[in-house]
Amino acid sequence: MKAFSAGNGPKLTLDEGSVLDIGACFVGGIDIAPGRAIPDDGDPRIDHSLEGFLFTCGPDHIRHPEPIPGRPDGAKFPLHGSYSSHPAEIVFWDMQEDAECRARVPVTTAEGGSALLERHWRIDGVTGEVCLSDRVTNIGTKAIARVHMYHMNIGAWLLDDNVRLSSAMFEQKEMPWNFGPEPGSVFCVPAAGGDPWAELALGPIAALGGLTLKVRFKTDTLPYLQMWRNQKQPAHVLGIEPVSHRLANRGELEASGELKWLQPGESVDYGLRFVFA
Repeated sequence: MKAFSAGNGPKLTLDEGSVLDIGACFVGGIDIAPGRAIPDDGDPRIDHSLEGFLFTCGPDHIRHPEPIPGRPDGAKFPLHGSYSSHPAEIVFWDMQEDAECRARVPVTTAEGGSALLERHWRIDGVTGEVCLSDRVTNIGTKAIARVHMYHMNIGAWLLDDNVRLSSAMFEQKEMPWNFGPEPGSVFCVPAAGGDPWAELALGPIAALGGLTLKVRFKTDTLPYLQMWRNQKQPAHVLGIEPVSHRLANRGELEASGELKWLQPGESVDYGLRFVFA
């Protein structure tokens, strides 16, 4: 893990061993990542990644494992795709007034394809906003399903009954953070209104001095928002998850024509920003 911070931004640790995702995220001295308060889905890669504040799902598969088409051995796509556990090669690193980092992550997919993730992190030292820009290029010889999801995981013990989720994407515009039936729930909604960036807020969080987490993401390639929470012991986590596809299994998405493909040599860009204010 490498410490990454600037000015008024949060203090992050970036995981060189797993696509330079975020491990710890300290806000005012408090790590808001869930740590071990997570479910165990039986995949040690994801068990490790889910402990942190942000991990990336894809580039060949998202959500839970499903069979790989045409495989007589019944092999399945790995939980949340192939990104996790691929090491990052850092090609630029600077922490002065702002913090900036660029990395390359070669990825081997479950079907034997090859992708290159070019990752750019930046923290604005004045505003404290964290910006992530990702470009995924198919550097192999076979098409790859164009799927992507950011999992932003928050230790829900930090959230009291006054914390609200608010966004134009929600039917009621505002809701409690602990939505749905106990001990956990999930829903997925389209990003609102055709704007190039969708927005949501979580707060105010008294445990963080009344700060609110504000998240934005690019809607052209992440046109949905999935929200997930799990309070089944030992889990106590809330997930904010911008995603490329609605909540449906892979076969349904492919049959409906919603599953798009990244051909050899093609690239796709994703973007995420967040700030505590």
